[in-house]
Amino acid sequence: MAVWMLLVGTLVGSLWPSLADAHSGGNWFDDQAAMSSSGSPSIRIDLSEQKAYFYKGGRLVGVSLVSSGKQGFRTSPGKFRVLAKRPNHRSSIYGSFVDRNTGRVVKADVDTRKHRRPAGTYYRGAKMNHYIRFNGGVGLHASGHVPRYPASHGCVRMPPHMARKFFQYSRVGMPVTVTH
Repeated sequence: MAVWMLLVGTLVGSLWPSLADAHSGGNWFDDQAAMSSSGSPSIRIDLSEQKAYFYKGGRLVGVSLVSSGKQGFRTSPGKFRVLAKRPNHRSSIYGSFVDRNTGRVVKADVDTRKHRRPAGTYYRGAKMNHYIRFNGGVGLHASGHVPRYPASHGCVRMPPHMARKFFQYSRVGMPVTVTH
């Protein structure tokens, strides 16, 4: 009986940190489970929780805090597939106008569809590293600003270390489900 209890205690103890973190709000990723679990990868983004969940063959192997689209730019719920992955992507719509001579930002937070580029400047798109595109131009990507409430222009922002993990284990064509 003591051996049985020790075995169960060891098993539960090895699972506890991941299960506790999944429900407590922390970011975590189990590389060993992602590599060793059979089956296909998938991602579920829960907009009401502002979290993304990475699964491998139905097994939860990672959770990340996220920041989705703010009012007027809401991230659409639905069932999608990863369309493309780009490690060093830059936005073609949102960014800054930069002085050609000095390299200094002349105007930040521009929308190329609304703002005209001043003379003597060039457009530099906002960094969207570890970009996983899944719905038109919308995707998951790294950001230094992940406030745990909707704050983006529609994409799903993730802390850089978590975006790297999701990017590493995701595949073009895999399912991405966005729910409320």
